[in-house]
Amino acid sequence: MSSTRLSKLLEFLESDPNDPFILYALATEYNAQNDKEKAYSFYLQLTDKHPDYVGTYYHLGKLFEKDDQKEKAIAIYQKGMEVARNKRDMHAFSELQGAYNTAAGLDYEDD
Repeated sequence: MSSTRLSKLLEFLESDPNDPFILYALATEYNAQNDKEKAYSFYLQLTDKHPDYVGTYYHLGKLFEKDDQKEKAIAIYQKGMEVARNKRDMHAFSELQGAYNTAAGLDYEDD
């Protein structure tokens, strides 16, 4: 089923190669299929061409963490928090801050 979804997304990409949602969906699909190289490619295209697409930062950071690149993950979370704050997207900001705190070892237990 995922290969059908992937082929559909690639068709959409052909018709609109600069649509951030399609790029994001492709990155997510490749990530789900453990094709890290292609996932990175699409996530990084988003941060380059569509830096205000907030959803990118959380998932790219998690991919960096999964790939044992903690410093890159932390930097991506920080950039994402800045973008989310500028867009006044406090829900995304909160999620990114939580991921940042965990990656940076700042996660505290609730009493």
